[in-house]
Amino acid sequence: MAVTIAKSQGTVIAVATGLLAVIAIGAYNEAGMRQAVAVLIGGVAGLSLYHASFGFTAAWRRIVTEKRGAGLRAQFVLILLTSVVSFPLIAWGSQLGWPTGGFVFPFGVAAAVGAFMFGLGMQLGGGCGSGTLFTAGGGSTRMMITLAAFVLGSVLATAHLHLWGRLPKLPAISLIRELGPHGAFLLTACVLGVLAIVTIRIERGAHGDLATSRATESFLTGPWSPMLGAVMLAAVGIATFVVVGRPWGITSAFALWGGKFFHAIGVPVDTWPYWTWQRSALENSVLRDTTSVMDFGVILGAMVAAALAGRFAPVWRLSRRDLWTAIAGGLLMGYGARLAYGCNIGAYLGGLVSGSLHGWLWLLFGFLGSLLGTRLRLKFGMG
Repeated sequence: MAVTIAKSQGTVIAVATGLLAVIAIGAYNEAGMRQAVAVLIGGVAGLSLYHASFGFTAAWRRIVTEKRGAGLRAQFVLILLTSVVSFPLIAWGSQLGWPTGGFVFPFGVAAAVGAFMFGLGMQLGGGCGSGTLFTAGGGSTRMMITLAAFVLGSVLATAHLHLWGRLPKLPAISLIRELGPHGAFLLTACVLGVLAIVTIRIERGAHGDLATSRATESFLTGPWSPMLGAVMLAAVGIATFVVVGRPWGITSAFALWGGKFFHAIGVPVDTWPYWTWQRSALENSVLRDTTSVMDFGVILGAMVAAALAGRFAPVWRLSRRDLWTAIAGGLLMGYGARLAYGCNIGAYLGGLVSGSLHGWLWLLFGFLGSLLGTRLRLKFGMG
């Protein structure tokens, strides 16, 4: 079936794809073919996130306010589809000549506070790390403000991270190392299965049956079903493991962007403990940072998707409430993400598909923060 695209939307597609190509070429010149491919993986992520409306924020909110759990179940499918490949890669990749590492971190007081802050902030800001990027790329001016505040919060956290790091924490625990890839996958599948059953019982208890899932109307122009989104994002996560050698991440780039800006205007961030061991990152081209180029790809991929759907139409007028909640949410997410090893993608998804205990603990404290944020949204009339 032929697809008709308005001239204005065609221009957006041309500009976004052109920028994507320029960034991919620049990344190749700076760091080689893998870096260029990472840009394209980010582009696919942005397209998928937009067409499937695959955000963690709304799914966490809907199970509380509407007693609907389809979004959560799609997230569980994404985790399992990625883990079925990532767990063996992490366990045996080095032996096969394909070294692959996971995100396995200690979790303590700082990470718990950070995950809680992030969960609260994502409900006020209206999106998580990936959600902020793809909705900003899709033309949301409010999310551009959230993103700017996210960057500011991230770099401010780097000034204090060494102090937070002194607080008590549990050791890093890898389920893959403790149980092997098969045992770790079985445990992960069982826990997610139980959580899925809980969401089904909640939904059926409130509504009598499960909501009919949105169907995919067009692969090119969207919208997509949540499950197609889960499959495509699992492909993104697996491709990131294969090409980059680690899980997909989002928010470390925000700290870098803020750090480079502060450094450029004369703020001595290079003397902060967080940056002393990665001073070269402040001085090198941002195209050498894999997370950054993937983030650029997410924004531009979402821009292409929005234009393909005929929906790229930025709205420049914002209410005072929209403005302050975007700023507050972004600051909370940025600061919290640095304390808690990342956002829903890097810490929750990245932790679980790495077989790390910290991913489960991040989910717990992040969801608690999201509960408070959801209550505040209702109080402020945000829905």
